[in-house]
Amino acid sequence: MSLLTHMLACLFGIGSWVAINGMWVELPLIVHEIPERWCLPSYLTIIIQLANIGPLFITLMHCFKPRVLDERPIIYTIIVLGMLATFLLAYLWKHTLVVGGAEHSLALLSLTFLLSVVDCTSSVTFLPFMMRLQPQYLTTYFTGEGLSGLIPALVALIQGVGVVHCKNSTGMANFSMENSTWGSSGELQAHYQPANFSTQVFFLFLSVMMTVCLGAFLMLNHHPAMKQERKCKRSLGDAEHEVKVGINLSVKSSAPEQKPMLDPVDDGMKEPCSSFGKGTYSRAEVVFIFLVLGWVSALTNAVLPSVQSYSCLPYGNQAYHLATTMAAVANPVACFIAMFVPVRSLFFMGVLTATGTGFGAFIMGMATLSPCPLLVYHDLGAALTVINWVMFVLTLSYVKVIIGVILRDEGRSALVWCGAVVQLGSMIGAMIMFPLVSVYELFKSGDPCNTKCPK
Repeated sequence: MSLLTHMLACLFGIGSWVAINGMWVELPLIVHEIPERWCLPSYLTIIIQLANIGPLFITLMHCFKPRVLDERPIIYTIIVLGMLATFLLAYLWKHTLVVGGAEHSLALLSLTFLLSVVDCTSSVTFLPFMMRLQPQYLTTYFTGEGLSGLIPALVALIQGVGVVHCKNSTGMANFSMENSTWGSSGELQAHYQPANFSTQVFFLFLSVMMTVCLGAFLMLNHHPAMKQERKCKRSLGDAEHEVKVGINLSVKSSAPEQKPMLDPVDDGMKEPCSSFGKGTYSRAEVVFIFLVLGWVSALTNAVLPSVQSYSCLPYGNQAYHLATTMAAVANPVACFIAMFVPVRSLFFMGVLTATGTGFGAFIMGMATLSPCPLLVYHDLGAALTVINWVMFVLTLSYVKVIIGVILRDEGRSALVWCGAVVQLGSMIGAMIMFPLVSVYELFKSGDPCNTKCPK
């Protein structure tokens, strides 16, 4: 029964972010087929943050009417919506419309917004639902949430990316990217070799994953083994209550114990506990935890993803593909490490956050230098970019998991605020980056065949 519950919790966690994570790892094959091109990641980040209307509604309901809201009908609704949106995306992602005199991928952007509503709302509904189960299943859920990035990444690696060939615009020449030269017409065009299977198949796979998530959630609610487990949990709670009552009665019947005088010095050194959760942490520590969570969420969910194409594509389409997929693999690896090394030291958390921010600074620097970043014509440059992306996601994902475990111990409301702060930090990061990337165009895109950088 315990193994079954762990499996279902993991599959349920996979559905939390599998749709949007799948969209990110598929970007290397999408950006060359749609009008938005390199700006697509920036569009996606702002769309994802606009979808925070869902978490905002749930959070307000938890604040003002905590006993009215039942997250289970909401979870059913958003999972079914995710299934339908990914299915439609498989057939409509290439369709474009002219809006404001320019061609845009309206179907892709609209369906991505629906998927963003699904995944963002899962942050404030899936975690509170897990409070209905025993505490050990929360870590399994986080592992499944990490797998929501790993599984699409592995499928994307199998899918592969096409090798770029530079062809003369008149069709008279065909050169590889590394040896590209000017053709007789003076202009070369990039042609990408098809992947092992289409983007349509990939989106259908995401729809299947959302169906699996729905099945897991149905079993967590209605399988006889789950009902029996909840009954056992209540019985244990009643038994513990009886034991506590008996202890209290025995204490009252005995002579009162003489308490030693408190040391005024030691008592004064203790920091006052906050009213947050169970009062384990002081107010300053609670503020620090949520500031770190907001900062990490802004970097991992909005700031760096907005410039991912600018930091990777100058090194080639394969470097971009590897960076997106291997970074997605790093997320569940961090969750796996956190299962066995759950370090809760706030100092260690701060050190890891600073380290991950350093990796992010390198990535941002390469994006700023686009289309001619450091070592652009060397394999070392591509390797450093991929490694920095992996380490960036690995360190900061570990920080997020540890914060989730800490807040889990503080109670259900703490997990609701955890999801709200994650979305708030992501929204602020997206609002900062979107005008920089898409309005003021501070980051410059390149052409794999015609951009010339000094060696």
